[in-house]
Amino acid sequence: MKKNNYYLAAFIAFFIWGFFSLALKPISSYPSLDILFYRVFFSVFALTVINLIFRRKNLKKNWADFKIMSQKKKQKIIILTLVGSLFLASNWLIFIYVINHVNVKAGSLAYLICPILTTVFAFFLLREKLNKWKWIAVGISTISCVLLSLNHFQDIFYSLAVASTYALYLVSQRKNSEMDKFLILNIQLLFISLLILPFYPSYSGAIPTEPLFYTCLFSIVVLFTIIPLFLNLYALKGLDSSTVGILMYINPIINFTLAIFYFKEEVSLLQMISYFLILISILIFNKKILFGKNKSKAIIKDSKSI
Repeated sequence: MKKNNYYLAAFIAFFIWGFFSLALKPISSYPSLDILFYRVFFSVFALTVINLIFRRKNLKKNWADFKIMSQKKKQKIIILTLVGSLFLASNWLIFIYVINHVNVKAGSLAYLICPILTTVFAFFLLREKLNKWKWIAVGISTISCVLLSLNHFQDIFYSLAVASTYALYLVSQRKNSEMDKFLILNIQLLFISLLILPFYPSYSGAIPTEPLFYTCLFSIVVLFTIIPLFLNLYALKGLDSSTVGILMYINPIINFTLAIFYFKEEVSLLQMISYFLILISILIFNKKILFGKNKSKAIIKDSKSI
């Protein structure tokens, strides 16, 4: 039953993220750095208040558990938490820039590529198994990326940058499972805020005064940052990186649909062929999950009849 909770958490997280562009597009006139600054600062404030007021017992328990850990385990948790912060901050900045200054399709493509990259990184860094079908899927996905880069090099470049940073974040946090996920998220965002704070006076614009900005920012902080990130980290406690990557496809499907039907972005024939190849790679990549269960049932049924 608990395994189902992990699946549900990952599903809800990526479903919510699929609508992220709806909160970003209305404030596209603001610089990407400004949106990043306020997103991080407001998220840190909200998370810190929640932890200090409503989760004091949990904080004390985690601190007590951390103190009795070996020095090696402490170092591992600290390094993974801080490295994860860097990947997350990079992902946010590039994604905001892509959605607001490139196009929504490029953001959608990033999260189509991301599950493949997550699996490849998990194979090399975490030694998670990668069968021949998944390697074929990786190859087809690579071909589609090459096709997209023929006339849209900028799109594919930014898509790979977004996908790589988030894939590395997922893989790094897969091994960071000893501490409370809500607390880890709070520490990561606090670390990001300390990193970017010195740049705020020089690189931020005028303080926004439009109510629309703060309405969208509130949605970004609560609905598209704290809730899905916590659910994502929670899911990684019970699922491997590849499984979480599979559920990530929910995000780009919604995002790409919004790009075409809501934002009215044009799609060329070459892009359609490339996306179709990615769809093929997704089906091959998920072959075992999509067809394995029925196959195993058939084998069991045949063995019973014998």
